Amino acid sequence: MQDFTYSANAMRVVFGVGTVCKVPDELSRLGISRALVLATPRQQAELGDIAALTGTRMAGVFGGAVVHTPLAVTERAMQAVRELKPDGIVAIGAGAATGLSKAIALRTDLPQLILPTSYAGSEMTPVLGETSDGVKTTQSSPRILPEAVIYDVNLTLSMPPRFSVLSGFNAMAHAIEALYARDSNPVISLLAQEAIARLAAALPEVSARPKDVGARSDALYGAWLSGICLGSVGMALHHKLCHTVGALFDLPHAETHAVLLPHTIAYNTPAASDALGRAASALRASDAASGVFELERRLGMPLSLAEIGMPEGGIGRAAELAVKNPYWNPRTIEQEEIRNLLRRAWSGERPLSN
Repeated sequence: MQDFTYSANAMRVVFGVGTVCKVPDELSRLGISRALVLATPRQQAELGDIAALTGTRMAGVFGGAVVHTPLAVTERAMQAVRELKPDGIVAIGAGAATGLSKAIALRTDLPQLILPTSYAGSEMTPVLGETSDGVKTTQSSPRILPEAVIYDVNLTLSMPPRFSVLSGFNAMAHAIEALYARDSNPVISLLAQEAIARLAAALPEVSARPKDVGARSDALYGAWLSGICLGSVGMALHHKLCHTVGALFDLPHAETHAVLLPHTIAYNTPAASDALGRAASALRASDAASGVFELERRLGMPLSLAEIGMPEGGIGRAAELAVKNPYWNPRTIEQEEIRNLLRRAWSGERPLSN
């Protein structure tokens, strides 16, 4: 048995179908009477009367959240905070809304209630990634961790099938990397394996039958478990590369995770074979890298960085940035090897362990 330290994040989770009706109760529990609601126009249209949803505990709405949490957008949101003087935040949406909520909470310590509409998982973590001048930096603080999360399966039913699957692979990346994290432990490894297995089984069903509540429930459950994994142990090469190329070239977040995941698994397999063997078992595959790659291919996901907007000429720059201030990783991070990894990922080649 390995030596380990395990710490659980203190937060409240409400999970189910139709649980959006619990918003007023959760706001009361948090002592929020004037919430700043973060929601896009599309989400507002789908949910209807936001003021009624919050039980009239609403100070105003800010709809400008952007992926990668740019500092300029956060400053605009902070201006709304200064003008509206809310005593809490309600974020309804995918990772962009959650990221902005966390950025505001870091600066104000306002309590947060998150209603995810995707499988991003960041709502379960005390980690914030912010972007400025094409560089994404991350930090962790208890102020960043949301106080409560309401998972309502109904909020995911309108998510387009393709984005649903992409978001699911984003979640799967959190769980797979948790298996070989420096501070991995038996509890998180069990959650990670369950998350990978649930997502691998649910995503084809979500793709084929996007209104199937059972499949959506399994996918959201897997995403929740993946988020716990992400929030409980440290990140490694996969997240470092996604943060680097995503911010440098303004690439879509979930697509970047999906394309890079088989390649970062392959890179780390020689140094973390036992951990990634557990991932392969959860995927019902001979090896984890091929298992993820083939599942993505079968579901029509992008397989190359080129097709999601990364220029070939940026490979060298991305490799250079990726080895600066690297995250801990089970395998030594070498610039030339990372360049080779990115070149294979850019062209959509099969992942290669070496």
